[in-house]
Amino acid sequence: MEQQRTIDIMKRSLKKRYAAERRFKMYGLVSIIFALLFMVLLFTAIVGAGHTAFVQSKIMLPIELNTAEFPESTDDTQGYMQADYTGMIKQAMRKQFSDVSSRGDKRALYHLISPGAQYTLRDHVLDNRELVGTTVEIWLPADDDVDMYIKGNFDARENPTGRLSEKQAGWVTALRDQGMIDTEFNTTFFTAGDSREPELSGIRGALVGSFLTLLVTLVLSFPIGVGAAIYLEEFAPNNRWTDLIEVNVNNLAAVPSIVFGLLGLAVFINFFGVPRSAPLAGGFVLTLMTLPTIIISSRAVLKAVPPSIREAALGVGASRVQMVFHHVVPQALPGMLTGTIIGMGQALGETAPLLMIGMVAFIVDIPGNVLDPSTVLPVQIFLWADSPERAFMERTAAAIMILLAFLVVMNATAVYLRKRYEKKW
Repeated sequence: MEQQRTIDIMKRSLKKRYAAERRFKMYGLVSIIFALLFMVLLFTAIVGAGHTAFVQSKIMLPIELNTAEFPESTDDTQGYMQADYTGMIKQAMRKQFSDVSSRGDKRALYHLISPGAQYTLRDHVLDNRELVGTTVEIWLPADDDVDMYIKGNFDARENPTGRLSEKQAGWVTALRDQGMIDTEFNTTFFTAGDSREPELSGIRGALVGSFLTLLVTLVLSFPIGVGAAIYLEEFAPNNRWTDLIEVNVNNLAAVPSIVFGLLGLAVFINFFGVPRSAPLAGGFVLTLMTLPTIIISSRAVLKAVPPSIREAALGVGASRVQMVFHHVVPQALPGMLTGTIIGMGQALGETAPLLMIGMVAFIVDIPGNVLDPSTVLPVQIFLWADSPERAFMERTAAAIMILLAFLVVMNATAVYLRKRYEKKW
């Protein structure tokens, strides 16, 4: 009887444990489903808001290139650049809508064309100087308000014409009915730097700035981080100073990134005189931030190398340095590269430390080297998100898509390296 009661107690206990295990599995599954759901919602919101930035509305105008506006010699490039291209565009708009007569209506009519259209016309004429004296049909960028109206990026119930007036909307409709308005792939978004005008802004400057900044970060952080990890793991003596260094390295990994920005501002810019807003300064700051990640991950993969490899190398007469660099490091190198890529991905998405060293400045020109003023993609996203124009909001979402794509590629590369060269001991 006593044995029967013990068996019954064990069965009830097993049922409770099995039920608890099933509940735990269910909680885990629900958590994963919620995480995937929110991720899908996030990507859907970003893509839904940003996909229209990859196309741009343009207006086709027949523009008369009057010879009186240009120098006689086709070799006079400066004269061609100083021609009144804005006046030619306005004249073409007046001819297209000859019934517009009041000064206010003319200003509203001219507003349909982007202020940067004159540069598009200028570049076209400079490349085709034989067109002077003829009437050329050219597609010019539309103003951002017209672009938003064409794409339907406004609340039609609250404001049926978006930010356009009823007259402007009527002119746009007339141009569209005549086939003089179209949307095409927005190459400007990938080839131009920042601009005050949304339709003229692009991410090329931010991409080049990010590349140069990450290049400086990689050149500095990889050898320093890997070297520090090798020394701490293979050569450093076990004493209180080594323990203090290890504790500080682990603590630095948890320091808020903005603290590194303050350190870079005080040391690299104010003390050493590194140019403000330069990729060199940004690379120095991000190096400090990524070093703990690289050191910790590199030490972990060094520890994972079996002691037998070290013993075998020493047993055949290799020195300690030969044992480390000829046998241990080659085995741990794939893991070190993985940790470095993850650290670089973290650096790519950082904004706060770079704001502290001035990379939030409005930069139009594309940086040519690590000393030129520049910005990076996360900071460019921050600047656009702070702009009131609706067109900048779609470009913000589009830039986020580009940034996420780079992060996915970097993380996929890290996973590939780990799977491709991973060795099971």
